[in-house]
Amino acid sequence: MVIMKKILTIAVLLVMAAGVAGQEMEKTTREETPPLRQRLFFGGSFGLQFGTVTNIEVAPIVGIWLLPRIAVGAGPSFQYFKDPFGRTTIYGGRAMTQLTLIQDLNNIIPIGMNTGIFAHAEYEALSLEKAFFTTEPEGSGRMYYGSFLAGAGISQKAGKKASLNITFLWSITGNEYGLHDTPEIRIEFYF
Repeated sequence: MVIMKKILTIAVLLVMAAGVAGQEMEKTTREETPPLRQRLFFGGSFGLQFGTVTNIEVAPIVGIWLLPRIAVGAGPSFQYFKDPFGRTTIYGGRAMTQLTLIQDLNNIIPIGMNTGIFAHAEYEALSLEKAFFTTEPEGSGRMYYGSFLAGAGISQKAGKKASLNITFLWSITGNEYGLHDTPEIRIEFYF
């Protein structure tokens, strides 16, 4: 299982490297790098579920486009979870990198939509309540849980800088506490 995780991690990194290598060669007339405020983006996701299981999640993100196809970002994460067995709060943060593999699918397949395809990798560090997630005798207090997630997604432009992203992520370091679905599907807005 550990070898499979390492192979998957290496495969994701190779896909990202191939995407960077496939970018157009720099033109002879060098374009100026846009100012910082034009390269910054904000956004994130917000989730609500009510019923037998209540799940409220807020995960904003701030990022920067380092290159036209490579973005990095980070942000806090907060989740309130309640089911018939108890309730808990989960908080922490995440750092992500995103590589745009295809900026406009319409240039390849004329579908009339400016949809892009990207690879996504992130590290999520969370603080969990021991009493909710373990059965150990010293189960009080909080514990740290870190996980790597990797996957891909599609991005639909909604303006000059705004986009709606749908990302499919898999936990490549295990999912021992059942925090991530397989795959985890996120809908995020960037502007």
